[in-house]
Amino acid sequence: MRKPRAQQRQEKRQVFGRGGTATRYRMREKLISFGNDFWIEDEKGRRAFKIDGKMLRVRDTLFFEDVNGNELCKIQQRLVSIRDTMTIEGPKGETLATVKKALITPLRDRWTVKVGNGPDLRVQGNIINHQYTIGDGNSKVAEVSKRWFRIADTYGVLIEPNQNDVIILAVTVAIDMMAHP
Repeated sequence: MRKPRAQQRQEKRQVFGRGGTATRYRMREKLISFGNDFWIEDEKGRRAFKIDGKMLRVRDTLFFEDVNGNELCKIQQRLVSIRDTMTIEGPKGETLATVKKALITPLRDRWTVKVGNGPDLRVQGNIINHQYTIGDGNSKVAEVSKRWFRIADTYGVLIEPNQNDVIILAVTVAIDMMAHP
């Protein structure tokens, strides 16, 4: 039995609304950086993760690290593919997720994420302006928005509490790389 729309909206506000239970991150790219390095901060402004871009490689490669420099995953562009594709690999080389841009997107940007050990995700919205949602088909699991900040090249990511923050943030970084080459 489906829930009434009003109840669905109320539940979304409890998670993604002001003061909601979603984990909040701020992503701010360095304006001038070698290798495309930047930090992801938590809602209190503390550094939570580092994205370490490697220069002089055949394909784009980013290493997603914790604050101590331990590699959590690697985001890498696929060389031979019909459409934009990036893979997210764990520290042991296992594929955690594959991010692909939809071939035909008539009204808005659409991406699919094949998650290795979880439900596949869909990404929809205005990717160029950092206004989009990530969902598992039934519900929204994350929201990305630039509206929350007035600082250039800064946007926020809200993630539902029971999600893998590293994979969702890595997906956001991969989409950003493909949409803003």
